[in-house]
Amino acid sequence: MAALRVAVPVLALLGLFLGPAAAATPLVIWHGMGDSCCNPVSMGYIQKLVEKKIPGIYVLSLKIGSNMIQDMENSFFMNVNDQVREVCSQLATDPHLQGGYNAMGFSQGGQFLRAVAQRCPAPPMLNLISIGGQHQGRVYGFPRCPGESSHLCDWIRKTLDLGAYTKAVQEHLVQAEYWHDPLKEEDYRKNSIFLADINQERGINETYKKNLMALKKFVMVKFLNDTMVDPPISEWFGFYKSGQAKETIPLQETSLYKEDRLGLQQMDKAGKLVFLGVRGDHLHFSEEWFDSTILPFLQ
Repeated sequence: MAALRVAVPVLALLGLFLGPAAAATPLVIWHGMGDSCCNPVSMGYIQKLVEKKIPGIYVLSLKIGSNMIQDMENSFFMNVNDQVREVCSQLATDPHLQGGYNAMGFSQGGQFLRAVAQRCPAPPMLNLISIGGQHQGRVYGFPRCPGESSHLCDWIRKTLDLGAYTKAVQEHLVQAEYWHDPLKEEDYRKNSIFLADINQERGINETYKKNLMALKKFVMVKFLNDTMVDPPISEWFGFYKSGQAKETIPLQETSLYKEDRLGLQQMDKAGKLVFLGVRGDHLHFSEEWFDSTILPFLQ
């Protein structure tokens, strides 16, 4: 018992020097197309999983709109630039995030959170985890979308095929705003109101570059059997070789990287870029994979 009586004040004394245990870094999550902040089988599940594995963590699952239905609808029809502004406002006024936060985006939420990192450095994003995000554009050909049999998916597909780069479609259809047609590169650069901007296709915004390079880690997860994203290498920031839609090139062979328009080359050389592959179709992964591969970036 004597040893125990000595140990208690020693532990208390250590506490004076070491201070309280550091709180877990907050996490911000942004869902993908056709999903919502709090769906119990998707984002709600992820939130509970993280909260269980990292006790005491604050998790903000972003909701764009006043309820889950609006949030889902906005993932199709609300101008992405307006969504990013709304999120930046939410983050700036959330007292839990002011010391910095980690961000994790699923599918289109991956490139949307990258836009947040580039445009809104306060509060600071520390690590960005993109799970199936399409950083060079996505679904060229729109092979399928949530609810394949729905009329909504058919309408979106036809709209994109007919006029993805028209002003009206760009401003009112989310998927058009990161539609990247390798056969119409000039139209894309001139008329894409979101992706061409954050990818520095029309000029160099040094603030975008500086803000992205401030990340500690930029983690990109590619689904190795993806049937939804075309080309899947967009999830690792690669794309089709310009002017055709068959041969793809990795990030390191793109002009974006070679000219270092976003600082990705410098980040790569500094070990800040992490490329992960997981077997499965789009957003299909196991809890075991998530625990062993993704959670370490959040702790």
